Amino acid sequence: MAIVSGLCSHGFGPVRQTGGVSSDSPRSPLGLRDVLSLPDVLGDPWTAETLPLAPDEEGEVVATLVHRSTGTATDRALLHVHGFSDYFFQTAYGEWWLERDHDMYALDLRKYGRSLRPHQSPTYVDDLEAYFEELDAAWERITVRDGHTQVVLAGHSTGGLIVALWADSRRPVELAGLLLNSPWLDLQGPAVLRTWAAGKALDRAGRKRPMRELTRDVTGFYARSLHRDHEGEWDFDFEWKPFGSFPVRLGWLRAIREGHARLQAGLSVPAPVLVLSSDRSSWPKEMNEDIFRTDIVLDVRHIRRWSVAVGRHVTYVAIPGAIHDVILSRKAARERAYDEIDRWLRAYVL
Repeated sequence: MAIVSGLCSHGFGPVRQTGGVSSDSPRSPLGLRDVLSLPDVLGDPWTAETLPLAPDEEGEVVATLVHRSTGTATDRALLHVHGFSDYFFQTAYGEWWLERDHDMYALDLRKYGRSLRPHQSPTYVDDLEAYFEELDAAWERITVRDGHTQVVLAGHSTGGLIVALWADSRRPVELAGLLLNSPWLDLQGPAVLRTWAAGKALDRAGRKRPMRELTRDVTGFYARSLHRDHEGEWDFDFEWKPFGSFPVRLGWLRAIREGHARLQAGLSVPAPVLVLSSDRSSWPKEMNEDIFRTDIVLDVRHIRRWSVAVGRHVTYVAIPGAIHDVILSRKAARERAYDEIDRWLRAYVL
């Protein structure tokens, strides 16, 4: 395993270099990224690079870095991290960034999407800092190897919580901005679930029986509203983003609540932050128009409340008619979202 010593200047420790290859020249004609990447399931020109990670109690662990280049030299890039029961498939979103001179990268976290292996419990970790390993590895490749000096880090839902914690911990000099799309910043549901007593009970249960699955009522409405074979516009793999979601385990939820507590205590992400969400949440019992115009996954009041805890410079925008993944909303709402991202980029990032 080769170690990239140059990472000391980025404020975090050594990271594995895939295949033991080191990069003395990030923009060398050979193109190490091209050597280490394979065609992606999204089709040409998207590529995917497997990132070997330290094994856990279930065995081999990997993450996957998906990439598409602008085709010309640029110092700018976007790194996107998906949410729970999700993976990267949002090609139109990637193309929007490419048109704005940002090379596009997306990370499928361990035990999700392209990175899920047959021996693994999908989505499971017992500490959100486990994800820092693949974020470190992806960041090293994007900056040290590929030579990008201005990187916007983006996260959706659970991914928004993860990248906020990572950005606060690492604070890399190349971080140009943090974009959070409906980040999961607090536990939805009755207020009693957010009490000190409920937190202590979850902490005990999560330590004692971490793999126990929680019983949930998953309607499948959200996936139906997205997929083009049902009521939506988008195409994705039901094996990687299932209608019924993946199981939620006590140990994982305990890790989420620990992450919430750290964020709510106050982070200091040094870059400009943009937080987007719908303007309204709803909890429908049947397929209706609210499913296509509101967040039916998270409570946007929590997003609004806790956004200011992310950093010193936070812009929050509620998008009327948006859904949980704002960029997958119907056309009018997603165009408004793109306008807000563009305005934020021009004002604070570029």
